[in-house]
Amino acid sequence: MSNPSSVFISRLQGLPVLDASGDQVGKIRDVVVQARATGRPRVRGLVVELFARRRIFVPMTRVHAIDPTQVLIIGVIDTRRFNRRASETLAIDELFDRTVILDGKKQSIFDIAMAEVRNREWELSEVALREINPTRRFGLPSSNKGSMVVEPWSLIGSQVLYAEQSTDAKLAQLADMKPADVARELYDMDPDRRAEVASALDDEQLADAFQELPEDEQVELLQSLAIERAADVLDEMDPDDAADLIHDLPTDFAEDLLGRMEPEDAEDVRNLLKYEELTAGGMMTPEPVVVGADDTVAKALAKVRQEELTPALASMVFVTRQPHDTPSGRYLGAVHVQRLLREPPSLQLGQMVDSDLEPLATDADLPQVSRYFATYNLVVAPVVNRDHQLVGAVTVDDLLDHMLPHDWRGDQMEGNEAGEMEVKEGENG
Repeated sequence: MSNPSSVFISRLQGLPVLDASGDQVGKIRDVVVQARATGRPRVRGLVVELFARRRIFVPMTRVHAIDPTQVLIIGVIDTRRFNRRASETLAIDELFDRTVILDGKKQSIFDIAMAEVRNREWELSEVALREINPTRRFGLPSSNKGSMVVEPWSLIGSQVLYAEQSTDAKLAQLADMKPADVARELYDMDPDRRAEVASALDDEQLADAFQELPEDEQVELLQSLAIERAADVLDEMDPDDAADLIHDLPTDFAEDLLGRMEPEDAEDVRNLLKYEELTAGGMMTPEPVVVGADDTVAKALAKVRQEELTPALASMVFVTRQPHDTPSGRYLGAVHVQRLLREPPSLQLGQMVDSDLEPLATDADLPQVSRYFATYNLVVAPVVNRDHQLVGAVTVDDLLDHMLPHDWRGDQMEGNEAGEMEVKEGENG
């Protein structure tokens, strides 16, 4: 007998999806599920077809209510076209009508039920099976359909969910992905599988993916690695991201890691740890583009062409006295890359430096830094110490990391990304 709190997925297909104002967004076409190492599969969300016939993904955290005639959603949804991940399964398209063996008899999946286990967290709970009747009459197959029964999902789940890819196959799949997509794949794995795949990734790719994971997932994954490997990954991370991660680690573990890192990389991280986390000093990277007043436009352009620079860091060069490594000699000013592109290659930077752009102090707090970026329309800003030496630069992505809610990366991993459509929460939301 079916659990009264269960919702059979076949009954969802074609239901209108409404926002809290009662306006129809689209119709349900499928349900996205994901296997887990232990427990029942998680229901990640719904495939919703918009009126333009484009199908999008709506996470279950945006599903406010399900009734026999409609589904109500709230919040902000991503309206980019839905693409199924390798770790996901479509319940209707891929599981319905699959053949399984139960008690030695062939059964066909007729329907699948899902149940809400916590607020807006759903799992597959039951499966409706119809026996494939083998009875023959006069040597011919019977046309009678077998009886239908409802059973717990656990009785057949292992037969229909895809077998996990080998590590080599998974690495091949991840090889051409962007860091954010690799992070999403790691996030969706159970802890043992994640540690196995992470151990096999090269240091640079793993470091890039690390920086896209939620902070608690970074800590858990780093602690699952061998200590030497963890130090190698920190060496490859941007110093400001490595410092943020070190902040969240147990003190003894953090000191052990710093002691195993390359001395130069460890020194950069230790210098950043001296500053409060939500200040310009705590947010900055110690590796901006630094040049001298006697250097030419050609030399500056060669520096900003370096492949490892982010677009934000490459948008401006900072002019200082010697030395030109941070902490540098006295800070003189900055030159925007657009200005470099307009000037003769042989022109010296000292003749075009913008000395009117006041740098940030290391102790400038988050509101001060955000007002600075808004005032000057910048994507990167210089940071100086009390001796007016350049010690680093804050980029706009560093600023956003600290202005967004603490768990924003976790929301992204769950598919709760801001898209083109806002579904406003009404009075009953």
